[in-house]
Amino acid sequence: MTKSFLNFSKILIIMNFDLIVIGSGPGGYVAAIRGAQLGLSVAVVEKSELGGVCLNWGCIPTKALLKSAQVMNYVKNSEAYGIINDGTAKPDFAKVISRSRDVSANMSKGIEFLFKKNKITVIRGYGKLKSASEVVVTDSENNSETYSAKHIILATGARLREIPGIAIDRKNIITYREALCLEKLPQSMVVVGSGAIGSELAFFYSSMGAEVTLIEFMPEIVPLEDEEVSKQLARSFKKAGIKVMTGTAVKNVDVVDGRCVVNYTDKKGENTIECEVVLSAVGVTANIENLGLEELGIKTEKGKILVDEYYRTNVDGVYAIGDIVPGHALAHVASAEGICCVENIIGLNPPVVDYSNIPSCVYTTPEVASVGFTEQKLKEMGKAYKVGKFQFIASGKAVASGFRDGFVKLLFDEETDELLGAHFVGDNIAEMISEMVVLRKLKGTAKDLINSIHPHPSLSEAIMEAAAAAHGEAVHL
Repeated sequence: MTKSFLNFSKILIIMNFDLIVIGSGPGGYVAAIRGAQLGLSVAVVEKSELGGVCLNWGCIPTKALLKSAQVMNYVKNSEAYGIINDGTAKPDFAKVISRSRDVSANMSKGIEFLFKKNKITVIRGYGKLKSASEVVVTDSENNSETYSAKHIILATGARLREIPGIAIDRKNIITYREALCLEKLPQSMVVVGSGAIGSELAFFYSSMGAEVTLIEFMPEIVPLEDEEVSKQLARSFKKAGIKVMTGTAVKNVDVVDGRCVVNYTDKKGENTIECEVVLSAVGVTANIENLGLEELGIKTEKGKILVDEYYRTNVDGVYAIGDIVPGHALAHVASAEGICCVENIIGLNPPVVDYSNIPSCVYTTPEVASVGFTEQKLKEMGKAYKVGKFQFIASGKAVASGFRDGFVKLLFDEETDELLGAHFVGDNIAEMISEMVVLRKLKGTAKDLINSIHPHPSLSEAIMEAAAAAHGEAVHL
């Protein structure tokens, strides 16, 4: 890297990177590392912690909290496993939060190590496009420097979407960021929105001892999942003490004398519910403001940057990946897009990302995992299909573990026998969905699963049994 010492208006001109990535989340840091592996000189612009929202305020700290919730639930139910419980065990909420923050900090340090290992330059500050080959970075003291590169990847991620009537004050009405580091456990909480973020945090706070109400506008919670899966998760939540309200629209939230009053409408009409804290978890908005898109004429639509199959924008040399482009707002998707983008820049002609084969997971108890078409979607398409389903109550491993709620549901093409969709709900089943992703990629069939020996006892046997059920051959049903 070479510098010129032209200093005017606190702007330095710094030249000669092959690739600059703006943002260090799962899309940005993976793209940067892959670029360095392929021989590019790489810089990453980051205004906050390395690893982005996922490592610091999303996927990773949430999973740490959920592990504490899982342990707490084991303790609560220890006598069912023959372990005497004298009733004194309780969560130390501050330590639970502290552990989660430590996990995130360690993961962020891991990204820093990988950057050093791959000789990636980290530039601290807010990055904005100056041209198709220049990025202006402004630091916390408002000093600016301009860097140039042959290729620039935008990977700036997303933030919570705010909705009318729910004014975030970060004290009474909070986002997922505040929910990850509250100083004390609230006695009661209303969670608005039952996607992955809302459902996971609702489960966590309920497990810690809060009285939790989960409100969803759609007819089912986790509304993007298969309807049977959604209904099973709702049953499990209710059994765990979470109040689930679907088909319910929150009109507004008032804060009165330090307490939240949630005004909502459901099929019975208008009503209210009071609580200590409201958590808004109603989706995300892409971070595309103040990036210089308008000045360069980079095309956007519905709040997203338009790109081709290799994540090229309409301006040569500028690319975009992750939550800021149309498609799935998932960490593993952003990583796949980053690799595809960089490998195409190098000229490796990589396969494009197959958006029809993206796994999705919700890490509640029970967990939810899926890939491919839902049964509702196949009906809408008029596609002929057959269903294979196996309940975990018939699984020796599930019964022995004490987690019998849930099932494996597989959908196969009526004519070709190929797997069209897989939908799991149960204990630790997020670790099983990858088998289904690979099978769909290879155009595998129910017969392929039936003829593939699965270990006994294991939860994965349910996959083989569900495939057999689709052919009327299941042994343990």
